[in-house]
Amino acid sequence: MSVHKDLIKHAKNQNQSFQEFKALDELREKYIEEAVELCKQGKPFTTGKINEVTNKMNKINLRIISLRKNVTTKMVQEYVKSLENK
Repeated sequence: MSVHKDLIKHAKNQNQSFQEFKALDELREKYIEEAVELCKQGKPFTTGKINEVTNKMNKINLRIISLRKNVTTKMVQEYVKSLENK
């Protein structure tokens, strides 16, 4: 019975970690969208909030999900430029 309880506890912890990761991923995407919009408008932007969330996500260490890369302003600018060329 102890193994069963341990498995339930482990599954609960994994689910909790995944839910936290998922919420952070949504926040990261929001910050990326904000940076992209500012860049499109030619306004100054930073990637600090994006990378702060990214680092929190990477610390969760879910084995089934690969680590996220930090984002640079150049990456955002190149992405916006690629949208303009479409």
